[in-house]
Amino acid sequence: MANRYDVVVVGAGIVGLAVAREALRRRPGARVLVVEKETEVAAHQTGHNSGVVHGGIYYEPGSLKARLCVEGAREMYAYCEQHDLPHERCGKLVVALGEHELGRLDELERRGRANRVPGLRRVDAAGIREVEPLATGVAALHAPGTGIVDYGAVARAIAAEIAAEGAEVRLGTEVTGIAPGPGGDGAVVDLADDDGGTTHVGAARVVVCAGLRADRLARRSGAPADPRIVPFRGAYLVLRPRPADEPPVVRGMVYPVPDPTLPFLGVHVTRHIGGETSLGPTAMLVPTAAALAWPGTWRVGRRFWRTGITEVRMAVSPRAFVAAAARYVPSLTAADLSGATHAGVRAQAVGRDGRLVDDFVISTTGGVVSHLRNAPSPAATSAFALARELADRVGL
Repeated sequence: MANRYDVVVVGAGIVGLAVAREALRRRPGARVLVVEKETEVAAHQTGHNSGVVHGGIYYEPGSLKARLCVEGAREMYAYCEQHDLPHERCGKLVVALGEHELGRLDELERRGRANRVPGLRRVDAAGIREVEPLATGVAALHAPGTGIVDYGAVARAIAAEIAAEGAEVRLGTEVTGIAPGPGGDGAVVDLADDDGGTTHVGAARVVVCAGLRADRLARRSGAPADPRIVPFRGAYLVLRPRPADEPPVVRGMVYPVPDPTLPFLGVHVTRHIGGETSLGPTAMLVPTAAALAWPGTWRVGRRFWRTGITEVRMAVSPRAFVAAAARYVPSLTAADLSGATHAGVRAQAVGRDGRLVDDFVISTTGGVVSHLRNAPSPAATSAFALARELADRVGL
């Protein structure tokens, strides 16, 4: 096939772009194509998240998340320093409000130490106030290496870097299918034309980082149907700037001890690299036709309907939203809200049995196509390490 590349990457979020960069590191001069349906890079999860560089506290030791988050955070900071991108290690507190949460905090501490989270320490109520003067709780984990960054800016920097090294980044182009190449040689990627036709592109290797569309492309390539992507909408409320003579709401981040049955971290208070502070996110299931057709979605609904009611209440009532955050930062009131909001969509893998898949999921078809089937947080933090894992899976 004349129109042939060494590597085709589907998706120009931060992970897909990091994969293209990794391919060029391993094979300088390789023909690399990045294909993105939207007209800009970082249009979805990458450009609409909290901007947190996670430390690796939450994840089960030995999981992909545990291994790749700590590695990825270190590399993310290094990349930002190398390319003069704004970032800050402002630290995070994970706060237990009462004795009933101490067991879960113990488990998070065990995981964090097993995962070698840099600088992790346990603090008491007085220690909480030393780190975050307006926060309250009986105990907390302090991760000073957790930080903030603009992942959209990082993605744009990677896109510029790989383009300068010869990669082609093709925006506004939809991938409609991936099939084995003639005689089992590589793969053929189908691209939708503006006139309704299809262009066929050959590739020795393909890596798919398609976010919300990951499961559809995987199934079309012969990968298993389970798990499926179910979208969850996360909304944030933005706080008004405080006068210079008032203390900041938070110096860094204040998080609750999460519910161990859910892969979401709960409403937290986060300072962002642009200077604003937000509360959030909510986690509202988006009832798309594809999501409703998947049996696992209904099983999630039956299992977590009480949680769903709480999320709906916060989505319609800013006061309820603020009240959730004020459990940890009591001085917060609805008067602190600026009126601004922002939101993003989390592509969450759900099993047929209703299991909310917590770890990254990667499947490989034919030994030449690698699909990132589940890439929620901390995928952005882990982007460079995750790119190496995906490249390894297809022998780049």
